[in-house]
Amino acid sequence: MRYVKYFAAALVAVSPVAAFAQAAPAAATAPATPAYTTGETDLGTLLDNPDTKAVLNKYIAAMISNEQIDMARGMTLKTLQQYSAETLTDDVLAKIDADLAKVPAKK
Repeated sequence: MRYVKYFAAALVAVSPVAAFAQAAPAAATAPATPAYTTGETDLGTLLDNPDTKAVLNKYIAAMISNEQIDMARGMTLKTLQQYSAETLTDDVLAKIDADLAKVPAKK
């Protein structure tokens, strides 16, 4: 009987509340995936959306106003970079991606 008080103290220390308590879930820190990117969104999609087309006009207006641009509608800008490396530099693509990330997905 003299161990009862120690046993009771041990039960309180390991109560179900303490034993099953969980830490609060961590806040989501991963940024949302952009709706449009130079590496995954085809040029046709970017040209068909007025908001994304405005971004392209800002950086590569001469390229997208070329009458032959329709032949490239199925390719991404990242893919087109190999054919027009002087226009579609890594720096230009990064700037386009930064601006495209601000454009919400079209519903």
